Amino acid sequence: MSPPPRAVATPCIKVCIVDGASSLCLGCFRTLGEIGGWSTMSDEHRAAVTAELPERRARIDPARLLPS
Repeated sequence: MSPPPRAVATPCIKVCIVDGASSLCLGCFRTLGEIGGWSTMSDEHRAAVTAELPERRARIDPARLLPS
């Protein structure tokens, strides 16, 4: 018997700064709605949001990004 699948982990890095131009968190690149609803999203929805994060990061002005 295999163990149940693990839930998709939050991408939160505990740096919550919302970029006004993109409305995305500069720490995790999610919207406020996605952040607030993360715990009630299906794993499929979480995985879809997670897959979009690199593209979202690329849309933010590099001067606004936090140092890595």
